[in-house]
Amino acid sequence: MNLIIKLESLALWLFSIFLFAPLGFDWWWYPLLLLAPDLGALGYLAGARIGAWTYNLLHHQAVAVAVYVVGVWLANPVLQLTGVILFGHSNLDRLFGYGLKHEDSFQSTHLGRIGRNK
Repeated sequence: MNLIIKLESLALWLFSIFLFAPLGFDWWWYPLLLLAPDLGALGYLAGARIGAWTYNLLHHQAVAVAVYVVGVWLANPVLQLTGVILFGHSNLDRLFGYGLKHEDSFQSTHLGRIGRNK
């Protein structure tokens, strides 16, 4: 199952690049912004519950798709870019085994435990 999830995540990450291509932004924007959703981890400064909420908000694929669709609907390329970056980042995270966070700790994800003390 782990291999299937990784292959699916790889395909969806590549799809995010496909969605990025026609947006008209220079290519350097994609790698520059790709790690921006990790700013959601700053919520952990306020505790595990708030940290999980802020992290998951910026890593939830439905949020990414919704932002992208609203961007298409409003013909707003910046919203489309935001959705593509959120979508690409979340799939890249899943490719490397990082999932949505549970409220007990940063290491507890929907894909299993991460870090040294699995």
